Parts: sequence; C-alpha cells; structure tokens
Amino acid sequence: MTALRPEREDVYGDAPYGSYDPAFTGAGDPPTARMPAVDGQGGVPGGVPEPRPDEQTMALRLPEPPPEPGSGSGGASGGRSGRSGSPGATGGRAARRKAAKRGGGRGAGRHGGAKDAADTASSASADFGRPLSRVEARRQARANKPGAAVMVSRAVGEVFITTGVLMLLFVTYQLWWTNVRAHAQAGSETHQLQDDWASGKRAPGVFEPGQGFAILHIPKLDVVVPIAEGVSNKRVLDKGMVGHYGEAPLKTAMPDATSGNFGLAAHRNTHGEPFRYINKLVAGDAVVVETQDKYFVYKVTSMLPVTPPSNTSVLDAVPRQSGFTAPGRYITLTTCTPEFTSKYRLIVWGKMVEERPRTKGKPDALIE
Repeated sequence: MTALRPEREDVYGDAPYGSYDPAFTGAGDPPTARMPAVDGQGGVPGGVPEPRPDEQTMALRLPEPPPEPGSGSGGASGGRSGRSGSPGATGGRAARRKAAKRGGGRGAGRHGGAKDAADTASSASADFGRPLSRVEARRQARANKPGAAVMVSRAVGEVFITTGVLMLLFVTYQLWWTNVRAHAQAGSETHQLQDDWASGKRAPGVFEPGQGFAILHIPKLDVVVPIAEGVSNKRVLDKGMVGHYGEAPLKTAMPDATSGNFGLAAHRNTHGEPFRYINKLVAGDAVVVETQDKYFVYKVTSMLPVTPPSNTSVLDAVPRQSGFTAPGRYITLTTCTPEFTSKYRLIVWGKMVEERPRTKGKPDALIE
C-alpha cells in the first residue's frame, strides 16, 4: 500500500523537504523524511524543522565571504569556528594567521598585539579617571608645581599691578575728589558768611585762624570763594578757601586798613584750585573783596610769573618787583607754579580803586 505524505514547502525556500517516495512499496514502515542539516549537524528524524536563527531576520545582509583555498569550508574546523562565533576565522589555523597578518601588518604579532592592547587599556583607564597611586600623585604634583623663576615673576607682576592701582586711586583722589570736597566746603562757608552778615551775627574785628571773614570775587575767572584767616593747609587751603597772611612773620594788612598790602594765598591745583587761572589776569581786571560792611575793588597792575618760595618781599607794605614805589592800599595773590608742582610761586598785584559800602549796592565790577 502506497502511503502519501503531504508535501510541505519550506517557508524560507522553494524546495520541499517532505515528499512522496516512489521507492516506497508499502512493505514495512515508510522511510522517515530527514531534515536538512543545520549548522553542520544532521537533521532530526521525524521532527518538524526549525528555521535557522540567521534566516529569521527580514533585513538586508551582506553575503558570506568565499572560503579560503584549502580551508575546508565544510569541514569540522569550519563548523567549530562558526559555533565559536569568531569573525573572519572560518578557514582554520592557517586562515586565521593570514587574517592576522593582513589586519596588523608585519609588526603586529602576538606580542605586539598584546602590548598594544595593554597600552590601550591603560590609556583608557587613565582617561576615565583611574585613581593615581601615591607615587604617581607625587610625580604629577612636582610636574605641575611652578619653578622659582615663575614664582618670582608672578610676585613682581602682582607688586606692579598693586602699585599701579594704588597710584591710579591716589591720582583720582588728588585731581578729582579733593576738588569735589573742597568746593562743597567752600560753598558751605560762603553761604554761612552771607547768612551771618544778614542776621548781624558777625562784626568786623580780629578773626581766629581758620575763621572766614570775607568773600573774594574775580569776575573774569568766575571765582567766588571765602577768605579765611591764616594760610594753613589743613585749616584753610585744603578746604578750598583763600587764606590771608595774618600771622607773624608774614602778617599783612586787612582790606579796611588805610595803608598796607592785603596778602592772599590759595591752591592752583587740587583742593578746589581757586587760583588755577590767575595767570590769565591782565592789567585792569577787577578783583573784589566783599566784607560784612563794604566792597573793596582792586584793579590788577602787574604780575611776577616765577619767583622762589623764599621771596617774602612780595608781601611787603610796598612790595618789591610790583612796580609800586609809595605806600598805598594793595592786594597780592600768591600761588604755586608750574601747575601740579610747588617749586616756584606766581604773584599777581593789584591796587585798590574803590571802597563801596554795602548799603549802596554792588560795585559795577560785580554787575557787569
């Protein structure tokens, strides 16, 4: 009796794996259909074939490389290589040696490959923060420590930078802040004098050192500044005021004296610098001294551009080099020169031309 077996098509191919056997005559059991060998193993008799694992993907894949000559692609070594999962070593020991030579070149032998692998592993571990040993840490610290020359250059540079910053701050203080502060102090003293005169609190007389008693006007230079007794830097000049030479041995007359020289001093630079531009005065320019009761108007007559600080004769009752030859009512303005130094003195002289009571109003020099 002839038995029939249903034909099944391989789901992954066109060839049937179970079919009718014409040699079967019915005697005995029918021959068993055998599965095709998978991965070098024989088929499982009578079982349902399982698909090969590498054939289950639907993605594209590269074709397998052709076997090396003499490598015995279908042999037992190939099967073992395939099972071991070593790529590119399916042709036996000779093929693996050839593949190693092609990949690494002449110098890439067993020992060279091991050394390269060790170097790579060492560098990778160092790159990923491998903790250093004590000896390595000390070596690294010594290598990173700057030398003596570097330390000295850094120290010198820091000293220069600090010195430059301090000098810049000092210059800013001298040229800007002292003027701001002195102008504020001088303006306050001027207003205080005017308020006291209006209220009758002050009367002409002898004034204490540092005490304000008059106001100086220089219309051409737009100067309005209080006059205080004495020429002390701390008490008078550094506060932006004009100082009167009123202490011996450089004692000069007051404006209301019938004869004498009214000597004044002030800063040319910094601390309000009220005499900054007195070198621009020319003969005929007005200088007005305002007191509680009167206005004293002077006209500039002459100037001494440079003289030593020791030349006190410029404050005499009849000052030398001024051009005056007889006693009179004079005014002398003194300041430092050149600018921003105190090496010499600049002198300006004037002669009184009008004494005007405050009850008659301001003189023409302050109205124009």
